[in-house]
Amino acid sequence: MNRLLRIFLCFPLFSFGQFTYVPDDSFEQELINLGLDFVLDDNVETMAIDTVSSLYINGLGIADLTGVEGFLALKDLFCYSNQITFLDLSNNTQLYEVSCGINQLTYIDLRNGNTDGLWYFNSMNNPSLTCIDVNDIAYAEYTWATDTWTNFSANCNATGITDNISQRKLIKVLDIFGRSITPKPNMLLLYIYSDGTTEKKLIIK
Repeated sequence: MNRLLRIFLCFPLFSFGQFTYVPDDSFEQELINLGLDFVLDDNVETMAIDTVSSLYINGLGIADLTGVEGFLALKDLFCYSNQITFLDLSNNTQLYEVSCGINQLTYIDLRNGNTDGLWYFNSMNNPSLTCIDVNDIAYAEYTWATDTWTNFSANCNATGITDNISQRKLIKVLDIFGRSITPKPNMLLLYIYSDGTTEKKLIIK
């Protein structure tokens, strides 16, 4: 009897695998919708996502993509039209396509050792994105589509760019008539920041 009890108590240790932390409910809910998770509990079983090659999660109100590092086989990531502020793709070494435009990004880490393998990248319409960390700056500058104010670096922190970003937040975007508007290409827009500064921008596409 005691032996059977010991076996029963030890059984869960062999039944559950590793988990990846996914704090954003909108992101995790979509993983549930895709059949990759079952319970909204800020965690997803790593073995359920580490072989996924494509992730299309556009326009879902996602603010945090923490957990994407568990998608080890990810090749295509389309996450545009969300509210994402930070994107760490340094663990996603197989990336081939990334579309993360129309978000609230302030920083992207793409030092995954595969800059040259990422043939399509678009981060347009991210008003506060001034720096992206990469392994190959020349390739990124020549190939990738970014806003004119976005630069590439091997270490954005060393320039102090991320520190400045954290102190200044975008409050709203206005058109020339003073109406709040979602950033769009080919329009003259006013970007209002929390430190009282205003920038006039025209994104040509």
